[in-house]
Amino acid sequence: MPDLITKELVDLDLEAPDRAAAARSLATRLVEAGRVTDLEGFLADVAARELQMPTGLEGGIGIPHCRSDYVTEPTLAFGRSTGGIDFGAEDGPAHLIFLIAAPTGGGSEHMTILAKLARTLVRPAFTTALRDAGDPAVVASLITTEVFGQ
Repeated sequence: MPDLITKELVDLDLEAPDRAAAARSLATRLVEAGRVTDLEGFLADVAARELQMPTGLEGGIGIPHCRSDYVTEPTLAFGRSTGGIDFGAEDGPAHLIFLIAAPTGGGSEHMTILAKLARTLVRPAFTTALRDAGDPAVVASLITTEVFGQ
């Protein structure tokens, strides 16, 4: 199975005024990597999921996610925003954004990814490392190692 995240799926300078623009920016990377087949269709699925319940977590984290017919394999993209983006968390904007994309027929894969990620994000050393990293390859490796134990 290909890596869930690669350096091409990491944006350390995510510039986006809102969550829709952040999702579009990260989803464009998924399209370029061949993991999403239809950008607009996928973004509609992400937006529909966001309407159900905001995906912001305490500590400056946003985790937009969805299952979609346009996703070819389970994938995770990461963006870091200096200015912060509102994902609906009570404590303010998100600076670390994880976009989880799972195929519609993927069973519980995306919930497994979400659960592993949430468990890892409560560790300050992990989020500090993500905030401080200067290289997309380092971020992809850190997430693969810390979250998925690979």
